Amino acid sequence: MRRIGAVNWLGLWTLYYREVRRFGKVYTQTLMAPVVTTLLYLAIFLLALGGGGQAVAGISFAEFLAPGLIMMAMVQNAFANTSSSIVIAKVQGNIVDVLMPPLSPAELALGYALGGVTRGVCVGLVVGLTMWAFVPIRIVHPGLVLFHAFAASLMLSVLGLIGGIWSEKFDHIAAVTNFVVTPLSFLSGTFYSVERLPPAWHIVAHANPFFYMIDGFRCGFIGHADGSVPVGVAVLTLTNAALLWLCYRMFATGYRLKA
Repeated sequence: MRRIGAVNWLGLWTLYYREVRRFGKVYTQTLMAPVVTTLLYLAIFLLALGGGGQAVAGISFAEFLAPGLIMMAMVQNAFANTSSSIVIAKVQGNIVDVLMPPLSPAELALGYALGGVTRGVCVGLVVGLTMWAFVPIRIVHPGLVLFHAFAASLMLSVLGLIGGIWSEKFDHIAAVTNFVVTPLSFLSGTFYSVERLPPAWHIVAHANPFFYMIDGFRCGFIGHADGSVPVGVAVLTLTNAALLWLCYRMFATGYRLKA
């Protein structure tokens, strides 16, 4: 009999590695497609909408816009990775293959979440390097960039995992994307500075956790933040802790996973 110990490291690594290989096999869809989409956004805002000659916070609009586009590509793919993995497994009926091995609820949550984080960070690197050919990207605070890249990818990865567990079919996870992720993304200040919003919408933006992940990540590149960076770090940390706890409880109770 094999002794597993307090943590099933082999099982955790196997689940994580499976998730990484799952999106790595279709890299044209999971890694290359976000590059094309992000460059289209960049072209639309800089060329079609005439934003190329504008300045925000003392820098060109292109430099202001680039970090937000990179972050959105990261988090959208982190969300897509975990949500699609769970929903597909539930619809096809092979979720039992993940629930039967000796993996604790915490190990299941962590394995899936880290797989989504890896996809998000990989997409961010590829998109950032590609965008560097068109926009003069510079990094002022590397620590902020690394923290917000990991924290934001983790937040959307766990949110996708929660949404996937809650969903019973693909229509349900599409609803989470359309009514939760997309509105919060567009109200986060990705394409604009929230300082230009009316007072009421300014308050709404600061109540949005997506705002802090965009603002802190952008601050790491350009050295300017519309909000408080320490508050943003605290918000992301607490949000991730709450989402991880909820995800753990879902696995522990078998919510919509066990008949």
